[in-house]
Amino acid sequence: MCSLSQFSTDKLLWSLSQHPNPNQTFLSSIHQGPIVWMTIEEPFRPREKLLEKQRYFQSIHKHTYLKGPLDKITSVAIPLAFAGTTLYLIGRGIYNMSHGTGKKE
Repeated sequence: MCSLSQFSTDKLLWSLSQHPNPNQTFLSSIHQGPIVWMTIEEPFRPREKLLEKQRYFQSIHKHTYLKGPLDKITSVAIPLAFAGTTLYLIGRGIYNMSHGTGKKE
C-alpha cells in the first residue's frame, strides 16, 4: 500500500512524461475540467545582463552602501546625532531624579 504523497509524486512524474507540451504546468495537467494551458514565464532580466551586473558589483572594493557623498551623512552623522540626543536625555533624567526637580507634590 502506498502513501498519499508517494501517489502524488508518481502521478506528477507520470503526467509530466505524458505531456506533448513541456511548458504546461502540473496544475493544468491534473485539472479535471477544460484544459488550461499555462506557459512558463520568461525571466524579467536576461541572464547575460544579470551576470554582467553581478560581476560588476562583486568586483567593487568599497561597499555599495558607502558610495555617495551624502551617504556619510546618513550612515555617520544621523546615528551620532541620535546617540548624542539619547545620552543627553538620559543624563538630564538622572540629574533631575537625583536633585528631585520636576517632582509632583
